[in-house]
Amino acid sequence: MALSSSTATSEVQTNSKTRVLFASLVGTTIEFFDFYIYATAAVIIFPHLFFPASTDPTTATIQSLATFAIAFIARPIGAALFGHLGDRIGRKATLVAALLTMGISTVCIGLLPTYHQIGIVAPLLLALCRLGQGLGLGGEWSGAVLLATENAPEGKRAWYGMFPQLGAPIGFILATGSFLLLNSAMSDTAFMQWGWRIPFIASAALVIVGLYIRLKLHETPAFQKVLNKQKEVNIPFKEVMTKHWKMLILGTIAAICTFVVFYLTTVFALNWGTTKLGYNRGQFLELQLFATLCFAAFIPLSAVFAEKFGRRATSIGVCIVSALFGLVFSSMLESGSIVVVFLFLCIGLAIMGMTYGPIGTVLSELFPTSVRYTGSALTFNLAGIFGASFAPLIATKLATTYGLYAVGYYLTAASILSLLAFIAIRETKNDDVNNQI
Repeated sequence: MALSSSTATSEVQTNSKTRVLFASLVGTTIEFFDFYIYATAAVIIFPHLFFPASTDPTTATIQSLATFAIAFIARPIGAALFGHLGDRIGRKATLVAALLTMGISTVCIGLLPTYHQIGIVAPLLLALCRLGQGLGLGGEWSGAVLLATENAPEGKRAWYGMFPQLGAPIGFILATGSFLLLNSAMSDTAFMQWGWRIPFIASAALVIVGLYIRLKLHETPAFQKVLNKQKEVNIPFKEVMTKHWKMLILGTIAAICTFVVFYLTTVFALNWGTTKLGYNRGQFLELQLFATLCFAAFIPLSAVFAEKFGRRATSIGVCIVSALFGLVFSSMLESGSIVVVFLFLCIGLAIMGMTYGPIGTVLSELFPTSVRYTGSALTFNLAGIFGASFAPLIATKLATTYGLYAVGYYLTAASILSLLAFIAIRETKNDDVNNQI
């Protein structure tokens, strides 16, 4: 009787629209704030404080970017771990656990001693914290997307699925803005000694807010149907690998363009612009900060297109534009004109907004509810390995060996690869995916 009562109660518990959208948005904002402050620090801070043993600045930067890549390698592990929990016990509890893992790891980075204080142990601890960030992120993004799309009314899944994606530009603006503020408020010496730690430690306040909101949520209606019908899959990872492997492969390839275009126009461009092209660090960060507004503006536009024309058609069109952008990548970035470089950043991040906006909805709709958390998380995070983890490293090597034009060709190749995957994926706009248990 108690079980029946509990089930009946869970069936009528619904989440308000405002709470769902804000909870999905705040989580990914925290997630990407944490991630971007690391990306920025990996370029301008960590090579000096955690890898000073190298006499070559380029080598130190590459070593620092290697720790940046660790999180992307950890993300599929986090996707499998949190995906299992999300498909077995529910979206809500898993989202809380993922956020805590991400948040604690980030705060610990801000408290780490440097190489000069404890030697080789310092970069090892940095790598360990980065591993924790990757594990948390592996479960966070997919859960936030499912929280939005599985609570969405009919015909608005792409629109709801866009809200977690808005956390990316907001997190980027907060991260870049915090470094700009600190850069202008203190001397370079103070910033390098202790000022860089502030954004990492301050992220604890954001995590507390995110936890407060998420703890007040109910389970999503779609997954509640799985629980009520006792259709939970014993080993979701195995189910995805054996029965949905084709969608896993196609979804991974489809999302590669999203990662490559973003990390080439942010992490790589920041590093190359400030070390090889002679731009001031603060100046380039300001350009990226304002260009991120294009990123934010084009995410909701992509959702409108995805609802009207379909996810597949929208994504195919964006991949074509991205491939063409790769052909003018080098000429714009090394133009020597601050206006052209700003335009370069605006175009690149606008493309990112258009490809990133619908990707969460696309990947979540490829899998049935019972394995959706695991499937979408694995797909997105495997794409992160191939499209983002080594993108700054590959781009730096290509630019150093062959010239900046090779980086543009790299982006074009990645865009064409994703284009072919989207052509092979069927349209899911009109599918009743939340009843596919």
